[in-house]
Amino acid sequence: MQTLFTNARLIDPEKMTDQSGALLIEGGIIKDIIYGGNPDLGVRTVDCSGQCLAPGIVDIGVKVCEPGERHKESYKSAGLAAAAGGITTMITRPDTQPATDSPETLEFVARRANKAAPVNVLPMAALTKGRMGREMTEIGFLLDAGAVAFTDCDHVVTDTKVFSRALTYARSLGALVIAHPQEPGLSDGAAATSGKFASLRGLPAVSPMAERMGLDRDIALLEMTGARYHVDQITTGRALPALERAKRNGLDITAGTSIHHLTLNELDVADYRTFFKVKPPLRSEDDRQAVIAAVRDGLIDTISSMHTPQDEESKRLPFEEAASGAVALETLLPAALRLYHAGDLDLPTLFRAMALNPAKRLGLSSGRLSAGAPADLVLFSPDTPFILDRWKLNSKSKNTPFDGARMQGKVKATYVAGTLVFEAP
Repeated sequence: MQTLFTNARLIDPEKMTDQSGALLIEGGIIKDIIYGGNPDLGVRTVDCSGQCLAPGIVDIGVKVCEPGERHKESYKSAGLAAAAGGITTMITRPDTQPATDSPETLEFVARRANKAAPVNVLPMAALTKGRMGREMTEIGFLLDAGAVAFTDCDHVVTDTKVFSRALTYARSLGALVIAHPQEPGLSDGAAATSGKFASLRGLPAVSPMAERMGLDRDIALLEMTGARYHVDQITTGRALPALERAKRNGLDITAGTSIHHLTLNELDVADYRTFFKVKPPLRSEDDRQAVIAAVRDGLIDTISSMHTPQDEESKRLPFEEAASGAVALETLLPAALRLYHAGDLDLPTLFRAMALNPAKRLGLSSGRLSAGAPADLVLFSPDTPFILDRWKLNSKSKNTPFDGARMQGKVKATYVAGTLVFEAP
């Protein structure tokens, strides 16, 4: 069956264009793109009413709390939240309880996800057993079981010999390793970024140099091993020169950042608002602007939600003791549109970082508007204003820093392989 999306504002992150036209899909695949007109092909038609039609978001680094902490987030609730946020592919993290570090656990995750979630779910596996940094996992078996990348998430592998062996083995199999660049000794116990604000609030803080130091170590190991490597979050200006040199020297390295570090800064913590406690901590406004510029220039490749559900009990604590993380599946796109409305990033650049580049790094055919690509699409109005009510989010956990915030931009519909999985009421 063919469907023609007409009267659409087509956002193409490959061609970096934003222009009106129509898009034809057939059998879950994009068949043709027609710019500048709305042809009558005698097929089922969806009138987009001049709204934006873009590739569905590919979100690297989503935490879903199955198994072990299903009360925080399940694949069903995360899948519904993703669909409502225009995310058509979730790349899930292995920091579950127990960790996703064996083929059996990975197969459970894949089975649960495919049964419960209306969007694509691709799991990552742990790099070391139990994410303890002592012994690497069975990378080959996990690849065969469907792992798309390997990471210990925010547990930095401190034993350099273990990490170098894991990188060498991953390289021999062509596996992608995703790491969290922080110097763990300096970062231990930190709740804020060092500076005047942290000092005035009396919060334990970490220097932005901890990120630079962690990245420098990993880059040295990349030179030694030649592995495929992705930085999960670059959040400081201090780390950008090292990243730029590594890319210029031909290392197989890409980098991402989180939507919270792009749209919030350390002052948003105000009087110890724990919903703004994330890891790494929110940075200075200068760092935020530097990271935005790096996304605009293509130095930072991807933007992700870093969706981390936490229950009320773990957030309603003194700031130092509160759990880190925020839910962001449904707020990723409207928060990213803040950057568009501020004139910082245009829509093709946003979707290059949220859809095309993540898909390319993982070897997926999605994330683009081109003939032959999967019809994973998001239809959204970039200008519709609303006030976010966290209790209306689909996620089981409601720990969003945007509660009560004025936002602009709403998802109208989400399609996975041409099938409607979300439609705004």
